Amino acid sequence: MIEAADTLVRFEGVEKSYDGHRLAVRRLDLAILRGEFLTLLGPSGSGKTTTLMMLAGFEQPTAGEILLEGRPIARLPPYRRGIGVVFQSYALFPHMTVAENVAFPLSVRGLGRAEREARVARALDMVRLAGFGDRRPAQLSGGQQQRVALARALVFEPPLVLLDEPLGALDRQLREEMQLEIRHLHERLGVTMVYVTHDQAEALTMSDRIAVFEGGAIRQLDTPEALYERPADAFVAGFVGENNRLVGTVAGERDGLVEIALASGRRLAARRADAGPPGSPALLSVRPERIALAEADAETLGGNALAATVAEVIYLGDHVRVRLALEAGGEITAKRPAAAASRLAPGAAVAVAWSPEHAYAFAPPA
Repeated sequence: MIEAADTLVRFEGVEKSYDGHRLAVRRLDLAILRGEFLTLLGPSGSGKTTTLMMLAGFEQPTAGEILLEGRPIARLPPYRRGIGVVFQSYALFPHMTVAENVAFPLSVRGLGRAEREARVARALDMVRLAGFGDRRPAQLSGGQQQRVALARALVFEPPLVLLDEPLGALDRQLREEMQLEIRHLHERLGVTMVYVTHDQAEALTMSDRIAVFEGGAIRQLDTPEALYERPADAFVAGFVGENNRLVGTVAGERDGLVEIALASGRRLAARRADAGPPGSPALLSVRPERIALAEADAETLGGNALAATVAEVIYLGDHVRVRLALEAGGEITAKRPAAAASRLAPGAAVAVAWSPEHAYAFAPPA
């Protein structure tokens, strides 16, 4: 149970509508813990960015309240909230030097010159830009500009820093480097960070907890491991990581597992997520890396095994993706180590199998 003393921010029944009819955010109740790295993850239009903008003060809730340190802030302007914000565009002042950009929040707060210079030096050193203070933003790379924006958000020592897809403009390698850099900075400083992204790999890498948004609401709020290994519904399972889905009907329950009957009549077992009662439609979901391939008859393996034919093998360096055509109809994808897949070739007959403990039975999306 989350104690009030552990909570830095609380959303209570928050809603947001831009046109008075459709809700971009609906009945949001969310507690953000002190010192945590919380990621708001979801597709475009899911409500994650609107939630961040309401917390920052750039959007006003239509209903509900937002509390920071127990005090209402929904009607406070952004500059009175004491929150650091980092945007995807960096929003650096091109006519100012790096040091002047970082010092800007301190100047607004009326700090003296000596204090400003000391804090700017510490902030630039923190993001590995010591010695860059006299340069202009145009003289910096994208990654360096991102570090300046981060230093500016941290320099006045806010209790909370918001990051709105700050790595979206970077190339893949630099993006991955900055993910770890921001994560390590968070660990050193202990500041609360709320991060918005649509990139599920980024969220899994950086977060203490992840709130998965869809349709203006949180579908699941959990640790990265729990989201990936124990998704609450079919949307979360499909959005966080890759999934194979087999369509069937709930046939019953045995030994704590749900039995799903496929159209072919084959019954497969899975852990129950939000699947309905017997007779209701269901999706059986299993991750590609959980699937084993064997040169054997699926009938002799029993349990969760299906006959298949290798349709395509895609080499990806350390692993291969194997696309398989199921004898009962449909396709399934497996991930296997590259060294273990040398015998696989298009046209080969195999059996695909997985443990029921690694499969989930979901209700189909509405």
